[in-house]
Amino acid sequence: MEEVAAQAEIDKLVTGFFSVFDNRNGLAPDLADLLGYFAEKAVIALSSGQDIQLYTAVEFALPRIELLSGGALVNFHEAETSSTTNIFGAIAVRTSRYRKAGVLNGSPYTGTGTKIFQVVALGSGWRIASLAWADDEA
Repeated sequence: MEEVAAQAEIDKLVTGFFSVFDNRNGLAPDLADLLGYFAEKAVIALSSGQDIQLYTAVEFALPRIELLSGGALVNFHEAETSSTTNIFGAIAVRTSRYRKAGVLNGSPYTGTGTKIFQVVALGSGWRIASLAWADDEA
């Protein structure tokens, strides 16, 4: 696969993934939309302090969709601020810095962090095979 085309598809995948976490304008994320970014057996890892929590795509998606559609977290959006992508044929690793902002339970909520995507080229296009992330310490 041509690396330039692969880079463009991976950029589109990651941009789309981040765009799901946006409930400005009263829009709530859709489970099918979010799951569509993941390969069938994807693994998600959250690093919080010394603890690592592992999730399936569904376990990751459901509480976030509930938070974004339940009214506790409003005017929220998350966006990539910088990235590095290394492509090795049909697999790639992308390290993304991101920022997030919204209003959580009536108070401003902001943060930054790092997400590491391992993505694979499948018949259906590039999909996330694994995602690991950590928010920066406040």
